[in-house]
Amino acid sequence: MAHQFKVIDSHIHFSVKGESLGRARGAYVAEHGEEKWKKLQEMNELQRSQWKKAWGFPDALPPCDTIEETCRLWLEDMDKKGVDKAVFVTAGDYEHSNDNMAEIISYAPDRFIGYAHHDPFDKDGAEKLEYAVSDQGLRGIKILGPDLDRPLDDKSLYPLWRVAEKHQVPVLFHFGIMGAAGGIMDHVNMSPKIIQNVAKAFPDVIFIVPHFGCSKVEDTLFLCWVCPNVYIDTSGSNQWTRWMPYPLTVKDLFKKYYETIGPERILFGTDGSWFPRGFVTEYLDVQMRACVELGFPHEDIQKIFSGNIERVLGRYRK
Repeated sequence: MAHQFKVIDSHIHFSVKGESLGRARGAYVAEHGEEKWKKLQEMNELQRSQWKKAWGFPDALPPCDTIEETCRLWLEDMDKKGVDKAVFVTAGDYEHSNDNMAEIISYAPDRFIGYAHHDPFDKDGAEKLEYAVSDQGLRGIKILGPDLDRPLDDKSLYPLWRVAEKHQVPVLFHFGIMGAAGGIMDHVNMSPKIIQNVAKAFPDVIFIVPHFGCSKVEDTLFLCWVCPNVYIDTSGSNQWTRWMPYPLTVKDLFKKYYETIGPERILFGTDGSWFPRGFVTEYLDVQMRACVELGFPHEDIQKIFSGNIERVLGRYRK
């Protein structure tokens, strides 16, 4: 079914050897010790193993020794599975991700798009984004809300949003539970409603909420309703729907967002990150089937699975 449509994955994490995403592990270990961290991971292994079994996923291989090797794997996998382009939203830790990403997109500039990823509250956070966009060729920024120590509506971040506004690059946030079982479930930046005033103050910036809002569905729908520059992406297994207090499926989510914001503000993504799984065709199949069964017109499905992200990235001004 997917081969009837052009496919661009708007949400992939690029794994880099020796680097990890976010600061949750380091902060926990610093306060409570490595032994307790390992114990928590062991206690949550059941959830991880059930997830892999449910989707038929293999065990992850260690990251490649070099970025070039991983780039080659992604290109081969994309060619094999009919994926036109990949948008990598992170490429390692805060310190190195932007430099890593510049190397990644230089490997295949016609197939790879990269976002900046650094702590927005760094004293030179806005300058880092300016450099990433103007000099390194990056086309957006990915921010992990629950990984930060201050609220995202803090006005100290306005210089960062002004850079995004100047260059017309999207801002992709993570809201909701972070890290699956054993992760973060409560934080000042847990709900996307925290960016309501930011989105209204910068109407020319496209702000993206991934994973259909990741358990914060009501807040995300209302945010999209009052802020027409807020988009959603569909990435991930969306297994969080299992723990909602009412029945909810990916098909339900597509229907509700389509009714609320139309097809133009929905972006397809997978949240893929590791091999040998590579591009997650299983997520693509579930999402594509939902759109077809809901009776979405062919042109609307094409917008969701490639056209919208092409338009968002096409706004870029260097």
